Amino acid sequence: MAAYCQVTETKPQFGHNVSHAQNKTKRRFNPNIQKKTYFVPSLKRNVTLQLSARGIKVIDARGIEAVVAAILARGEKI
Repeated sequence: MAAYCQVTETKPQFGHNVSHAQNKTKRRFNPNIQKKTYFVPSLKRNVTLQLSARGIKVIDARGIEAVVAAILARGEKI
């Protein structure tokens, strides 16, 4: 499963681990991805989304209908 949120479009970021001696090694910051299933009344079916923790909060605030409409509007397959 790729570390990508379908709602917030968050993907991995890159940076460095920095030791006490200031040695820098590459590292990757992954978003907190969860697989969640929601029932969407307009589609009359369940939809499984890969969401970050922030994406779950966005759905709680805006509602699943508005979020699914935005995902479909940008051409992403659900």
